[in-house]
Amino acid sequence: MSTVPTNTFEPSRPQPERMSPAYMLVLITGVLLTGGSLGVFANSGPVLAGLALLAAGLALIITGAAGLGRGLLPPAHSAPSENAGGIYPARLEGQLDPNLTRWMWLVKWILAIPHYIVLAFLGIAFVVVTVAAGVMILFTGRYPASLFQFTVGVMRWNWRVAFYANGVLGTDKYPPFTLAHADYPATFEVDYPEKLSHWKVLIKSWLLALPHVLIVAALTGSVWASSANGGTNGMSLLGLLVFITAVILLFTGVYRLGLFNLIMGINRWAYRTITYTALMRDDYPPFRLDQGPLDPPAKALSSAI
Repeated sequence: MSTVPTNTFEPSRPQPERMSPAYMLVLITGVLLTGGSLGVFANSGPVLAGLALLAAGLALIITGAAGLGRGLLPPAHSAPSENAGGIYPARLEGQLDPNLTRWMWLVKWILAIPHYIVLAFLGIAFVVVTVAAGVMILFTGRYPASLFQFTVGVMRWNWRVAFYANGVLGTDKYPPFTLAHADYPATFEVDYPEKLSHWKVLIKSWLLALPHVLIVAALTGSVWASSANGGTNGMSLLGLLVFITAVILLFTGVYRLGLFNLIMGINRWAYRTITYTALMRDDYPPFRLDQGPLDPPAKALSSAI
């Protein structure tokens, strides 16, 4: 008795995300070559040699970033304007660990040093990629998907480290060394835009975003401001809130939920502003301090529905 073969079709499964060490090495090499070219110019070295190093460095940075971005999951697509109902297409979330160690925040900044070193290279590449993407958007109206995923990945990595070490102190779980999504209590995602404005790319970062940049600087960046004697004007509001939280945690073992929600809101505002100034969305960020661990907050989500 013969049986009729049946074709069994299984739904396709997305490939797991991966971060290629080879492309990371290419990117780091590009950053070093770019830095070397600046050294040549600073020391009045051969101009052609400096230009050659600069061109090679920038090319390697773009190649490495694109390769790393292609290893991530395809971006979620959305319409050019998705800021309806108060829901912004850049989402930052963080789940507070209820069992935080009282003292570990004292050494987290030391434990995070390896991350800071890698993020220094990625931060330079982030700037280079943003400029390159801006040129492409100007002529094509599109942000190359692989470069987009890279920039989102850098912000995601930076947010995980900030949530762990210096920006929130919300978990004792050590952050993973990856641009990809991970099983971690802090997450960041940006919807990929199908189309971006050709002309806004020329004024978004320095003009349209100026009100947000000033507010975010007031909340997070006063520590950068130099005083007349070469020092600083003091701790930022965000830094002060994190320090107060750390002291309370040290003596009581409790992370005050009200402080956590406020700290999350400040970070969320900052990352939305970075998303806009880095040319990743045309949607203008809301002038709103959305507090709490989830994004969008329950209130904004219910109003959208």
